[in-house]
Amino acid sequence: MDKLDLTKKYKTYFTAKTKPEIVEIEPAQFLSLIGKGDPNDKPFSDNIEALYSTAYALKFIYKAMDKDFVVSKLEGLWWFNETKYTGKSIATTSVEVPRSEWEYRLLIRLPDFVNKQELEKAKETVLTKKRIQLAKKIEFYEVTEGKCVQMLHVGPFSTEPETLKQIQTFCETNVLSKNGLHHEIYLSDFRKTEPNKLKTILREPVK
Repeated sequence: MDKLDLTKKYKTYFTAKTKPEIVEIEPAQFLSLIGKGDPNDKPFSDNIEALYSTAYALKFIYKAMDKDFVVSKLEGLWWFNETKYTGKSIATTSVEVPRSEWEYRLLIRLPDFVNKQELEKAKETVLTKKRIQLAKKIEFYEVTEGKCVQMLHVGPFSTEPETLKQIQTFCETNVLSKNGLHHEIYLSDFRKTEPNKLKTILREPVK
């Protein structure tokens, strides 16, 4: 039985160049968990644990139905209170808005055949076997981003503003405006990878 690998099936979605480019992103469905605060704090890592535990529980449910798949990359949508912090550009928000004020939606992309009913079974498994209460908050979430500007960032998260500045300049040159939430796809496991070797897709929906 072949195991479905979404990174191979949707290469445009999971790859990016080291310079800004316009891409068209297809609708997709995800496991999702919302949080707020500094990603270096424990609640963020707890949310990741809950999300991945549920993703693997879901994988094993479908594996038993001969629909096995590779658990996909961690992703995140990020935003903040734009009424409180006004006039921030793509390139400056990550340093001008305190980390404690950032809100996020962690995501793991799912195959199209996964449904909400099986997700509820997976959540129950995580709750009863692993006692991870955060599993109760995990949602089935759909995203349609459409037209986006993206770029591959190589290096630590602290240098992302340099890459975001290139994206901002590209958008200004091509008269593109913001049309959705800042999106990051973590191609590397940042818990195990040296910061200078991290690879992250930075994506901005535009119109």
